[in-house]
Amino acid sequence: MSDKPVNHARAAEHFIEDTPHLQFHDERLWDMRQKRDAQMHILPEWQELREEASRIKEHTLSRLPEYLEQFETNARKNGIHVHWARDGAEHNRIVGEILKAHNARNLIKSKSMVTEECDMRPYLAKQGVTVTETDLGERIQQLDDQLPSHIVVPAVHKLTADVAKIFAKDYHTDPEIRDPHLLAEAQRQAARPVILHADAGMTGGNFVVAETGTFVVCTNEGNADLSATVPNLHIATIGIERLVPRMADMGVFIRLLSRSALGSPITQYTTHFRGPQKGGEMHVVLVDNGRSARLGMEDFWTSLKCIRCGACMNTCPVYRRSGGLSYGAVYSGPIGAIIDPTFNERKYSTLPYASTLNGSCTNVCPVKINIHEQLYKWRRVLVQHHEMPFVKREIMHMAGKLMGQPRMYRAAIKATEVSLSTMPRFVLYNWLNPWGKHRENPHPVKQTFNDWYRKNRETAAKPAAAPETKK
Repeated sequence: MSDKPVNHARAAEHFIEDTPHLQFHDERLWDMRQKRDAQMHILPEWQELREEASRIKEHTLSRLPEYLEQFETNARKNGIHVHWARDGAEHNRIVGEILKAHNARNLIKSKSMVTEECDMRPYLAKQGVTVTETDLGERIQQLDDQLPSHIVVPAVHKLTADVAKIFAKDYHTDPEIRDPHLLAEAQRQAARPVILHADAGMTGGNFVVAETGTFVVCTNEGNADLSATVPNLHIATIGIERLVPRMADMGVFIRLLSRSALGSPITQYTTHFRGPQKGGEMHVVLVDNGRSARLGMEDFWTSLKCIRCGACMNTCPVYRRSGGLSYGAVYSGPIGAIIDPTFNERKYSTLPYASTLNGSCTNVCPVKINIHEQLYKWRRVLVQHHEMPFVKREIMHMAGKLMGQPRMYRAAIKATEVSLSTMPRFVLYNWLNPWGKHRENPHPVKQTFNDWYRKNRETAAKPAAAPETKK
């Protein structure tokens, strides 16, 4: 895999040029944000729930090995086979071996960001295993050979016309269909035979409960339940950070998850898996893949509290106007920009800059991750590790020198004002001025505050004359 840095700005530029997709993407995500806010105002205890969720997650992460072992012990008692994967390669090998042992050649799966993270589908394809995504959005992205562009709604950047074109190619449906219900029905009709004849099913896991040795999957389509129950073999791939200590803790997270993600009170299906069905077999693969290392990062360990709701993405002005695919990673948006560099610092070195640091992501996070602060801290780390692009590094270096010398700074401001007033447009708007690609340069003011202050400070500082007294 190439370590070449992702050029988020260039990819975002292509997305911005497509006005219909840009407008739909922005409006759709903002609608989800507004629905989330409406749900928040319905619950007077919303902030208390956030505080409690954050506390539970921090407590769990501080004792993660203990709770993982507790889960393993209880899960094995429930008849679940538990596997441990250090990284994506080991995860893929474990899954491949399980499928091979059962002579499984057709695997159906529900949405799982961890399997995307591990790049599982290409690996299994080389082993002769056909993997079919059963989640509608994930299936659309699979057919279009794209990564998910959003944690919760993987194909949110696509219009119905895009989906119709994809389905026409693979399902031979009418490419002029624009009714989402008809497109969903086309997927349903195509998926059902595959599900009924699958050799194995795979799910992710939203939460893992140490106390009971169970895991919970939250969906809105029911496809995860079909993937888990129609075939006799069920494999669940789950990140080690998805743990909670007690079943009682689930009440907090279930109330927060869907409200934060989609603005709905609860997901349509909240399924608790306790063990294999009669005559079946269940495997849980617990995946580290850098999570233990992140847990040891003083400034970034709290990113492991994330419950993958996507609320930070729905509110982020940069994500909404650049699209998830512009991040070039499995995880996009603000949370992706602090997670992705832990996988490959060089490749994802540009992502922490894809933010205005306005703090909206932190404000909506249901587990109170300080996302915007971590984005800023990542920038400092990347500069220290010399992972900043050469041009940006030199510009920042010169800007630092300029701002450290007041006289030179004031002279530069004056020169800029003159340039904006007198230089022809083709000189001001070129490749050296990326700001001007989609914006007009600010108009120079007749008098800066500094000039006004210097002119008026003597008058302001002079004490007022004492009033005359009558004799």
